[in-house]
Amino acid sequence: MTINVTAAEKIVLFGDSLMAGYGLNKEDHLSTVLESELIKQGYDLKVINASVSGDTTAGGLNRIDWTLSEQNIGILVLSLGANDMLRGIKPLETKKNLEEIIKTTLNKKINLILAGMIAPTSHGSEYKRDFDEIYKSLADKYNLIFIPFLLEGVALNPELNLNDGMHPNPKGVKIISKTIEKKLIPLLN
Repeated sequence: MTINVTAAEKIVLFGDSLMAGYGLNKEDHLSTVLESELIKQGYDLKVINASVSGDTTAGGLNRIDWTLSEQNIGILVLSLGANDMLRGIKPLETKKNLEEIIKTTLNKKINLILAGMIAPTSHGSEYKRDFDEIYKSLADKYNLIFIPFLLEGVALNPELNLNDGMHPNPKGVKIISKTIEKKLIPLLN
């Protein structure tokens, strides 16, 4: 389901530290880089950083109504779950929380782009299988625009991440921005 997006509407990035700009200057935050790129291409949009470092899907669910109370939101880019996975939260719980966030967003007639995560095998292969399946199944169920892995081309590359090896550096942010942009542009035309 897609809703037409008109000029001067807002795009909300709703995620955790991977989208919040953890460890970066404001000019290197994903919201700043993405907005700048869209403006260069002639779009009159505001990209809002509504991401919270350390947030889980439960935290996101607790704040989605407040976040969506902002006027003129046209698109929400949802990427939560990495912290659930790092904490070993049951994939079924993560999926339930994401589904409630999705339903809340769609009920407000806001386009939603779902950006997935991939679990390592540190919690076991069964956990990885169950976690990795969450995003595709929700994207299919709600007919969402889907980015299978937010960190595609960035994860595990030392040149594109901060020294912690997990969070994107400015070069990594530019790649993530391009990944999101490819999914956004069709909604804006």
